[in-house]
Amino acid sequence: MKLHTFITIGRLEALSFLLLVLIAMPLKYFFGFPEAVKYVGWAHGLLFVVYAGALVFIGIDKSWPFWKMLVLFLAAFLPLGPVVAERWLKGWANIESE
Repeated sequence: MKLHTFITIGRLEALSFLLLVLIAMPLKYFFGFPEAVKYVGWAHGLLFVVYAGALVFIGIDKSWPFWKMLVLFLAAFLPLGPVVAERWLKGWANIESE
């Protein structure tokens, strides 16, 4: 798996998390539209699983130490965490290519 693909998956996962928290949940709790959380939550869950799986594949492929993979995994639990972690990831990739 290429680093660019993993970064794209991380961005999509972060976007789905923001959509869930900032749009779908207010629609459910303030406007009585629970279907928003059902569908956006399902999509976010799927993207989270894809992100975690991609992390394992690229981590093994690049021979990353466990702590790097753990940091990237924990980043997915924060809003925009994978996007912030992307900066670290690009720095790590530059160091590894030297």
